[in-house]
Amino acid sequence: MSKISPALLLTLLLSVNASAEVWRCHTADGPKFSDKPCPTAGRPIEARRLQPNVVEAIRVPSAVSDPLSPPITGQAGNVCPGDAELRNWDTRASSSSLSAAEKAFFADELRRARQCRKGQGRYAEEDWRVSRDAQAAQANISGRADARRAAEGMHSAADPLEGERIARQRVQEESDRRLEALRQRRAAGCMPGAPCPIVDAKN
Repeated sequence: MSKISPALLLTLLLSVNASAEVWRCHTADGPKFSDKPCPTAGRPIEARRLQPNVVEAIRVPSAVSDPLSPPITGQAGNVCPGDAELRNWDTRASSSSLSAAEKAFFADELRRARQCRKGQGRYAEEDWRVSRDAQAAQANISGRADARRAAEGMHSAADPLEGERIARQRVQEESDRRLEALRQRRAAGCMPGAPCPIVDAKN
């Protein structure tokens, strides 16, 4: 029969009956452990309160009934779209039926939602409703540009960093538009500063 180490014996005694006293007795062969008082010298071992062997995990808010409802993520009170909604936006951003401008808009909304989930910006549920309305409006030719501007205005207010990026993008787009109009005027043979009916009608 193999010998049981004192440490293992102590563990077994504590696990069998946590309320029973354990004694450490001094003998000629060294210290011994017993559940009864020592016949010679010894003392009871003070019972220790053992902590459970678990890791305290971060508690995640319980799932909501609607998979598209945004969870609370990022900074305190920052509302962001959920995983299912992001997957849907990602699919729409890569749709072959969209124009380049529409694809860019969906890709921007997806990027902004991911930034939100990383804690950037300060969004409310109403803000993302503006984004969803703008995405739905992309099917309407007459209202899609205004809807995109409404969403960009919302993002600019909720996220100053994104607002700066949007402002720089608008300046670049206006510069590109003017350069393209100038190129078209030159191609049409129009003089600088003079009316150019062909180009002016397009722009």
